[in-house]
Amino acid sequence: MYNGEREITTPISLTAPEGGLNPDAAGWSRHPLHDTSGIGSGTGGIRDVWGRNKRWEYWLVMTPTHLMSLTISDVDYASSHTVWVYEIPTGRRLDVAAIVPFARGAVLPPSLKDGTRARGGSMSLGGRVREPGPGRMRAFIDPVEDGTRLRAEGQIARRSRNSPTPIEKVRFDVVAHRSPDHESLGVVVPWSQKRFQYTVKETALPASGWVEIDDERVELPAGESWAILDHGRGRWPYKMEWNWGAASGWVNKAAVGLQFGGKWTDGTGSRENAATIDGRLYPIHEDITWDYEFGNWDGRWHLHSPSVDVWLEPLWDHDAVTDLGVLAMKAHQVFGYFSGTVVVDGRELVIDNMLGFAEDVRNRW
Repeated sequence: MYNGEREITTPISLTAPEGGLNPDAAGWSRHPLHDTSGIGSGTGGIRDVWGRNKRWEYWLVMTPTHLMSLTISDVDYASSHTVWVYEIPTGRRLDVAAIVPFARGAVLPPSLKDGTRARGGSMSLGGRVREPGPGRMRAFIDPVEDGTRLRAEGQIARRSRNSPTPIEKVRFDVVAHRSPDHESLGVVVPWSQKRFQYTVKETALPASGWVEIDDERVELPAGESWAILDHGRGRWPYKMEWNWGAASGWVNKAAVGLQFGGKWTDGTGSRENAATIDGRLYPIHEDITWDYEFGNWDGRWHLHSPSVDVWLEPLWDHDAVTDLGVLAMKAHQVFGYFSGTVVVDGRELVIDNMLGFAEDVRNRW
């Protein structure tokens, strides 16, 4: 019924008129072509939809000295927003979460061409949020002429247990630059006619701007700062596990982005593996084997397939645990440096200490 290896080249609706998955939408694309306006709180004629709709924007910015991220999401019965910054030389970290009942205040339009805004304050909902911690945060995502502007600020109510010294507040204002011909990986993952996900992954987007930790502002170094996007719209099963990995950097004067996925696409006919070279996307239509020791987050990760053979040397485990009863997440996003080889279109890319991450996520949502 579904053909996840088919390239989508013209605009198409993700959902059918009755509200389920449009079978013709399954496949992959080089540009955002899927209309996901059918994903929302309405049932669209399909029963048991409310609570299964998941919509989010996740942005990561990496520099040689700082990692920073913002997430804006709507999972029907709540919105979950995060802002975090990690200072590589010192190990200092600030991590703020905002959980808002029934996604009040979250605005997530279906198109990447539109701006996305959200702001919120942390709420426990009678459960616990261990990491990120409670505090105040707000985040804004807006389109600009040559890319996407990312603005966020956060102030923690208590020191993170993993931070050697406290950070009281952070702000950042970054533009992820996107040339008109830069290609992204769009993939529809069809678990069934009622449960499916559309994701867009972008890597190797040059980033500029600044990050401010307490009262110290640092400009992002040109040519060494990269942004990565995860845009998601879909209807999910209640429980799901996944692996995701990405990296950006230079290989022989070419801007290279790596994108790898696993577990959640198994058996669907879809894959989310690719490399981007100077803005050109090269899909990798192979399953990636993920070898790592669960719980040993300081250990090396090995990702391999016929065309991929890379190792991740860990630098820092960004752990996040949320347990609010119906909504729970355990995530380990391990940042570090990739080395190895990736072969695309007959071309071997030799990866040498490229900054990126690999993650293990287990959700109940």
